[in-house]
This record gives sequence, structure tokens and C-alpha cells, in this order.
Amino acid sequence: MEPGICYIKPEYLLAEPNGAHNWEVKPSTDGETNKRKHLENEETTNERQSKRGSGKKERKRGQNKNRPVFKDERYSHLCHSLVDGAGGEPCTLPNCRYVHDLNAFIAAKGADLGEQCYVYDTKGYCARGITCRFAKAHTDENGRNMKKPNYDEKAAQTTYNGISSELQVRLRKHDYDFSRSKELIKKAEKRRDERKKDQQPKELEVQNLDKEEQEGRKERQQQDVAPIEKEEATEDQSSVRKPIGSAIDEETNGRDAHRKPVIDFREKLLLSPLTTVGNLPFRRICKEFGADITCGEMACAVPLLKGLGQEWALTKRHQSENVFGVQLCGNNPNVISQAAQVLHETSRVDFIDLNIGCPIDLIYQQGGGSALMRRTNILELTVRSCSALSERLPFTVKMRTGVYADKSVAHELLPLVEEWGASAVTLHGRSREQRYTRQANWTYIEECAKQAKHIPVIGNGDILSYEDYVERRALAPHVSSVMIGRGALIKPWIFQEIKEQKACSPSSTQRFEMLRRYCNYGLEHWGSDTKGVESTRRFLLEWQSFLYRYIPEELQLSPPQKINARPQKYRGRDEMESLMSSGNASDWVRLSEMLLGPVPQGFTFVPKHKANAF
Repeated sequence: MEPGICYIKPEYLLAEPNGAHNWEVKPSTDGETNKRKHLENEETTNERQSKRGSGKKERKRGQNKNRPVFKDERYSHLCHSLVDGAGGEPCTLPNCRYVHDLNAFIAAKGADLGEQCYVYDTKGYCARGITCRFAKAHTDENGRNMKKPNYDEKAAQTTYNGISSELQVRLRKHDYDFSRSKELIKKAEKRRDERKKDQQPKELEVQNLDKEEQEGRKERQQQDVAPIEKEEATEDQSSVRKPIGSAIDEETNGRDAHRKPVIDFREKLLLSPLTTVGNLPFRRICKEFGADITCGEMACAVPLLKGLGQEWALTKRHQSENVFGVQLCGNNPNVISQAAQVLHETSRVDFIDLNIGCPIDLIYQQGGGSALMRRTNILELTVRSCSALSERLPFTVKMRTGVYADKSVAHELLPLVEEWGASAVTLHGRSREQRYTRQANWTYIEECAKQAKHIPVIGNGDILSYEDYVERRALAPHVSSVMIGRGALIKPWIFQEIKEQKACSPSSTQRFEMLRRYCNYGLEHWGSDTKGVESTRRFLLEWQSFLYRYIPEELQLSPPQKINARPQKYRGRDEMESLMSSGNASDWVRLSEMLLGPVPQGFTFVPKHKANAF
């Protein structure tokens, strides 16, 4: 059997070879446009082949940067004065661009997508009112939006964080008091300079050691051999009497000793911060399957300080996320510490994580992400200042093995990060250069975990099954916990598998119901109007670009499935399972239409990642 291939049982194999994926879903109308785009794609392919000359197939990697995005025109929105129906207070804005003809808006909105509104059924009130695509479920005979008699506004609030209008104004006017973070930066700079001064004489002393002193040390070491051997023999005798089994060894180099941590990161299953796909509805799904700790999508420090609502939306937290953190990215210690301060003072977060492993070119070229692994002076100021913000707010760091595949530096950096005050470190077993190619190096993760004295080290990379989890924990016994990213995107029930210590194989019906729950959570989070429905659809399709990679165990020749193994072309046990396993984006759109109704006219979809991280 060739490596990198997931072999399928013969009865489920298809004769066709596994061809290239048809990512783009083109509009169903305007045939000339489709033809023109097809010709342009052919021309682009021919140009690439002529440039390469060698005839080798170009490898798909990176992002589809020029992909089409659905945009809802502003002038098609209903004025807020009419959201709850006619008869309310009239609009007082003289230059309001929104629609004020209620009947025309209802006619243009189209038919409802269903008879029941999930938001109204769960909360008792739908804030989208007439604009809701399920509006008939909560409007009376006069067309007015209704509330249930037992509606409780406070109880209905299940999502926290984001940015208030008051905070947004203060940030944009530079009226927020950041004296605390500025003071911490000055203290961190002072401690860094003192450390450098202390290191210089030590280095000179080591360099000036003459041979006589070295020989004297050797003699002393030889004299100490006998007592040491006696001590080791005594320790060996005492170790025999120690209990064995699943009991925690209290002598693990003092890790997590001396004081009880605010958050116990040991023996937990963490969901990795995932850009685009790691949104709030997806995290709710993972919490239902047993994820212990969740973290929001990577948020850049500069847009947060500018008060951009789109960036602050990444900090939102659902009430089911009992341990939740926000991940920050930046290239300036002053900016990162200020962003950490404003999050600590205005948001409900349990920890803040610093991303120094992001491989994206734009972030790296600006000195952020994995570039911080090379800028240790900047990193030291950032970690020292942010970890000193509050004793009740742990500051963690997520890193890779290094920037280059042949030069790992995490084993040198991890002890320094601990010394600077980090509460935990997550290590992804690949370098920036490797991205998601090659296997994650768990042997090196173990080597780095041994360097930590007290803080927990969290391992990350290539876990897609319970067997993978057991194998990685055996390779890295000093790792305190495991973080799962792509494995959770492909099969979110992996957390349940690990906790139950057995494989789970949900049917296509159960998986479809999971997608239905995701859509309901999306309508609750992004809104049940047209814009919210299409936002939910887009994120559902992005998730489906990973979900289709799941192969049921009953179809595999040699389970369990490996994360980077591509399957042979196969069919499912029923029509729905075959549809869910398709790598064609048009089939993903069909799935979305079963849940969210027909797509708008001219709808197109191209996944964010070209190769979907195989």
C-alpha cells in the first residue's frame, strides 16, 4: 500500500480515478459569462504550463485570494423604524438610505424559508422582525412582530463580548486610558536591559575559564560519583514501592506546583483557534461533543484598538463556552499589551493567547505571527507586559517549531517564554515553512515539553482519531494536554471519541442533523434576515470544504483514517453519505440549499484554501 492514500473497501470503490476538485460554483444564469470565465481559466492554465516548462503539475497551496464574495446592497435593507412592522415611530433621519416602503420590501424579500423561526422558538423574540426569512412564525394578522408572553431579555442574551458604541467612540478618539499597559512595558524594558547586563559578565567568565579550573571540576565530579551512585540506588529502591496505573505522579519536575493555577490546562482537550471556520456556531458544536477549552479566531491587535466592529466580533463568546480565550496577533509590544488591557477590562475572557506561529505571508512580512519567534526582544516585552496585567488573567503563547524546517528553535524559546511569565505554551509540531505538509513532529514536542519547569505544554498536530491521540500521548508523556484543529473540522465528534476511548461513526442522518444545528446557531449568531442567512451559508460551505474529507470507518480498508491521507474515489452507503463525501463545491451548495433554501441569483462559491490543507 502506498503511503498518503486511504484505501476503501472494494464494494464501495468507483471506477473513476479521483480527479481534480471543481472548487468554483458558477452562476446558474448568464451562460455567456460562464463561457467567458471558462475560457479565462483555460488561458490562465496554459500560461502557467508555459511558464513552468517542465510539465510538472502545479501544487495547490495558499488561499484563493480573488474569490467572489456575496454582498448585500445597503439600499435593499429595511429601515429600522419598520423592522417590527407598520405603526411604530416614523423615521426621523432626512437622508436615510434604507427602504421605507414596507409592502415593496416584503414583496422583494421573497417567500419564507420555513414555518418555524429557531430564534423566536428559543428566545421568545426575533430581533430581525419583518426582515426575518421566517417572519410568518412571529408576526400577527396585522404584520406586527410579536414577543412571547414569557420573554425575558436578560435570559435571552446568550452571547457576550463584542464592542459597545461607547467603547468604540473612546477607542477612535484615543480617549481610552492605557497608562497601565504603558507602565508595564517600561518595567519589561527595564527587566530586559538588566537581564542583558547580567548575561555579559557571565559569558566573559565562561570564556575565560582556564584549563586548570576545568580539570579541578573534573576531579570534583569524579569524587562525587560514589555518593551519587548510593543516592541513585536508594531512589531505585524507593521507586519500586511507588503505585502504578493512572494515578498522577506528584513528582513531575514541579510542574504546576507551588500555587493553584487560575485555569488548569492539564489533561484537557482544547479546540484550536481557527481562522474563518473557528466561528462561534462551530465552537458550540465542538462544546456539545466534549471540547473542554475553546478559543476565538485570531484577532489582530491594531484593528481592535481602532474599534473595528468586524474584528471585535471575533472576540464574541457563547454562554456554553465555560473556559474561553481570545487569541491576539501583532508585531508591536505596545499595541499588543494595549489590546490585551482593553480585552481584560471590557470583555469576558478567561485567558489571552499570543499567536507566534501564524504562517500567513502578510502577517509574517509585517513582523507578526511566526516572525516573532525570531524577534526575541520584542517577544520578551510582549510576554512580560501582558502576563503582568492581572494574576487572574493567564497569558498563553502558541508557537511552531520554528520558521524553517531545518532549524527548530522552540526548545530554546519555550524556557524563555516560561521565565517571562507565560502561563502555558502550545506547540504545533511543524515549522512555518512546512505549513501543514509533512507529519507533525511529536518527538520534538516531547523534547520541548521536557524543558518546561512548571507551566503546562500543550501539543498540537495531526490528531484525527482516538488512536492518534493515544499514540501522540505515548510519544510525548511530558505534554500536559492536546489541542485539536483540523481534526475537529473534519470530525467534530473527535472530542467525544477521545473521552469515550472508542471510535464514533455517526450515520449520514446524524451528520445532517449536526449541520442543521450549525445553521440554527448561525441564524442566531449572524441573524435570520437575508444577510444573516447568506453569512451562515458561506461559513457552512467553508466548513464543508473540510467536512467532506471524513471517511466512515465502515468504508475504510484499514481504519483509522490519517489526516493527510487522500481517499480513493468511493461512494457512500446511501445517497446523503455520497453527497457529503463529494469534493465538488456544487454538491456542498446543494447541501446548503436543503438547510437554508435556494441560493441567490448569480451566487458563486470558492473555498478559502486551495488544497483544503491535505
